[in-house]
Amino acid sequence: MANISSLTTAQIASLSTVTISLLTTADIVLLTTDQIGALTTSQIASLSTVDIAALTTAQVASLSTADVQALTTSQIQALTTADIVALTTAQTAALSTVDIVALTTVQFAAMGTADLAALTTTQIRAMETVDLAALTTTQIQALTTEQTASIKAIGQIAYLTTDQIVALTTAQVAALNTYQILNMTTAQFAAMETADIAALTTTQIKAIETADLAALTTSQIAALTTGEVSALTTSQIQAITTSQLQALSTADIAVLSTSQVQALSTADIAALTTAQVAALSTADIQALTTAQVAALSTADVVALTTAQIGALTTTQIASLSTVDIAALTTAQV
Repeated sequence: MANISSLTTAQIASLSTVTISLLTTADIVLLTTDQIGALTTSQIASLSTVDIAALTTAQVASLSTADVQALTTSQIQALTTADIVALTTAQTAALSTVDIVALTTVQFAAMGTADLAALTTTQIRAMETVDLAALTTTQIQALTTEQTASIKAIGQIAYLTTDQIVALTTAQVAALNTYQILNMTTAQFAAMETADIAALTTTQIKAIETADLAALTTSQIAALTTGEVSALTTSQIQAITTSQLQALSTADIAVLSTSQVQALSTADIAALTTAQVAALSTADIQALTTAQVAALSTADVVALTTAQIGALTTTQIASLSTVDIAALTTAQV
C-alpha cells in the first residue's frame, strides 16, 4: 500500500482485517510505532507470522498489553530473540499461560532478567521443563522468592540443572517449600553450596529424604547450623554416614537429643572423635545403650569428663571392657 506511513492512527484503526492481512511485510515495517499502537487486537491477530517476525523491536515494544494477549501462539513463536528482549515487563506479564507454553527455549533464554522477574507465579508454573532448564544462571538468580516457591514440586523442580541449583541465592533456597525439597534429586542436593545448606529452615531440613542427606558432602554437613542438626529426625540421624558424623562440630554434637544419640549405630559411636564424645551431654551419655557404650574406644572412654563418668549407670559401666576400665584415670574413678 503506497504511503501507508502517511495514514493517521484513526485511519489505520479503521482498516479492515482483510485489508491488514493484504499488506505486505514491507508495508508493515513502514508503520510507525504510533500506527502499530493504533492497531486493534483483531488487526494484530490478522498479521501473518512473517509480518510478526519482520516487526522492528521498536514496533514490538509499542504493542499494547491487549495486543500482546491477542497474538496467537504461532505469532508468539514468530517473535525474534531481539523482539523478546524488546518486550516490556508489562507485555511479558500479559502473556497467557498458553503463550508461555508456546515460547521456545531460545526465546526464554533471550528474555531479560527484569522481564523474567515480572512473570506471575501462574506463568512460572506454566513453563515447560525444557524451558525452565534452559534458563541461564543469571536468569535463575533474577527469580523472586515468590516465583521460586511457585516452581512445581512435581514436574519442574527436579529438572533444574545442578548449575542452576548452585546459582540459587540463600533467600531463594530458604523460600523452597517442603514439597519442593522432597522432590529435589540427590544430585541437586549434592550441588548445593554450603551457604545454602546453612540457610535451610528446620522445617526444610526435616523434609530432606534420607538418601539425599546421606549424599551430602562432609563440607555440606559441616555447614549445618546447630539448629538444623537438632532438627534432624532419628531416621535422618541413622542415614548419616560415619564420615558425615565426624564432620559435625562439637557444638553440633552437644545439641543432639537423647533420642538422636540413641539412633546412632555402634559404628557411628565408634567413629566419634574424642572431642565429640566429650561434647555429649550427661543426659546423652546416660541414654547410650550398653551396645553403644561398648562401642566406645578406649581413647573415648579416657576422654570422658568426670561428670560424664558419673552419669554412667552401673549397667553401662558393666559393658565397658577390662581395657577401658584399666585406662580410667584416677580423676575419673
